[in-house]
Amino acid sequence: MDLRQLEIAVAVAEEGGFTAAAQRLHTVQSTVSTVIRALERDLGTALFERTTHRVALTPAGLAFLPAARAALTAAEQARATVNGARWTVSGCVRIGVVPGCWAEPHRVLAKLQREHPAVRAEVRMAQPGELRAAVRESTVDVMVGVAGSAATDGLARRPLRREEMVLVTPPSSDGGAVTMAEAAKLAVVDFAPGWAVREVADRAFREAGVSRVISCEVAEIGAAVELVRHDFGACLLPESVAERFPELRVRRFAGAGPRWDVAAWWAGGEVSAAVSAVVKALG
Repeated sequence: MDLRQLEIAVAVAEEGGFTAAAQRLHTVQSTVSTVIRALERDLGTALFERTTHRVALTPAGLAFLPAARAALTAAEQARATVNGARWTVSGCVRIGVVPGCWAEPHRVLAKLQREHPAVRAEVRMAQPGELRAAVRESTVDVMVGVAGSAATDGLARRPLRREEMVLVTPPSSDGGAVTMAEAAKLAVVDFAPGWAVREVADRAFREAGVSRVISCEVAEIGAAVELVRHDFGACLLPESVAERFPELRVRRFAGAGPRWDVAAWWAGGEVSAAVSAVVKALG
């Protein structure tokens, strides 16, 4: 039994017929008849007496009708309570994003708008160090970036996405697993300092104890992909980003390669309901 069945049963009782109930509910008479038959079968008894000229409630129907109305009223009250709660959370939340680590902000912002219409989000991009300082100084409420920096110690953290980093190479190149040392010997296409991918790549090569020569430095994923496609080098990318470009060859790292670990940070302690709503919407 569901609310739609109750709604249709009440409409039939109040309108005195299946056709009139269908018109009230903006549906067809056959649908009303099918729903009522299913409801009666579920209850194990007839709710309506059907004659050529009219539809009347059976004794069971007369007993059922007040309970059905009460259930519909309770559902409306519950819905109104939730809708009211959505508007009780309000305020402006400042979100700082490290370039390149938040691929689809529109999805999060749309979800936030649906669930909390009175919360307004302001998004700006900046380099990791600047954002970490801004969170500590409370000029940014929530930061989205990549994990791995000791400078985030003491901040509250929520993981958002974790996956492997892969090396994308030209379509004509060899495949197979690659080491960090082998990747460093290739002509490297990388992103400008301050980009999330650059931060991960710098740390990965540094921890592997190898240095690389960056042949091309860009500030856009599309530009990096075009350079790789035309055989100007190889590029480290998160696996989910690399999958968008099936024409490129994807090479995984042998052993423990670099990880793409995106998270949200905010100042510890008590936060506003609006900040909590944003953190929840982020993932």
